[in-house]
Amino acid sequence: MKILCFIQTLEEKANNNSLESLCAAQSIAKNNSGELHAVVFDKNVAEQLKAYELNSVIYINNSELDSYNPEYYLKSLELLNNELNPDLLIFGHSYETRDWVPRLSARLDKAFVSDCVSVQFNSDLHFIRPIYQAKLNEKIKLNNQGIVSFQAGSYSTENIASGSCNIDEKSLDLSNIELKINPGERFKESAEGVDLSNAEVIVSIGRGVGKIENIDLVKSLAEKLNAQIGASRPVVDAGWLDHSYQIGSSGQTVSPKLYLAVGISGAIQHLVGMKGSKNIIAINKDPNAPIFEISDYAILGDIFEILPKLIEQL
Repeated sequence: MKILCFIQTLEEKANNNSLESLCAAQSIAKNNSGELHAVVFDKNVAEQLKAYELNSVIYINNSELDSYNPEYYLKSLELLNNELNPDLLIFGHSYETRDWVPRLSARLDKAFVSDCVSVQFNSDLHFIRPIYQAKLNEKIKLNNQGIVSFQAGSYSTENIASGSCNIDEKSLDLSNIELKINPGERFKESAEGVDLSNAEVIVSIGRGVGKIENIDLVKSLAEKLNAQIGASRPVVDAGWLDHSYQIGSSGQTVSPKLYLAVGISGAIQHLVGMKGSKNIIAINKDPNAPIFEISDYAILGDIFEILPKLIEQL
């Protein structure tokens, strides 16, 4: 089995979700005696990827790929697919992936299974993805041929196997593309231009804060922790924070090193978006709050008594 794993980049850094998908790809390659190649459009990131267990890093050296354009990305992976004929193409399920990989699926006539959370190795390879707002899991068999994307937080970058490999530098002919799409300013995933999917520490606000005036208290805590702000849907629906802060099935999916939930009860729609966090601390006065079931640390009490003391100590 031959696998190509695409690594999305921004400002000479690999997208965290892409690296998580690389961990998944390594697992698939290991269990299927396959070969794994990482595909990247940034030379500096290509150098970083040399330290992982791969057959090679394929660096596409084209000036057209220096900034994001779905048509150039599409054509590059189409040409690479035609040259190498991989069995699986693997991606992290980012906003860019949602934009252009469905087009790649249509162009190559290969099935695209998006937003997967795990892989099962039985007699056949199956991909697991949540459906119906994560109330059920769907198991899909691709017959070892197709395109797959993995949800953020499904795998940990800490589990990527290290090794040593060479960079295979290629240049593709993209000159005959007549551009019909001209992207504007890069999409930002929060009002401050922060991509929550890459945040290491998130302080998330739930309706337990009571009213909009109390959000400043939580923001003070986030500043002390050098954290980004997130929110549950009720906070967004109430107009207290912009939708770009929302975490959950209808918002962003995150996997920070620390997720501090303040006044969040833990509806399944919210848990879907943050359950991949490495460490979860929940503060809530309800001992039966569902979020305590997945928390590493549960603090039972009034947030308006706890937060001022926590901020003072920090």
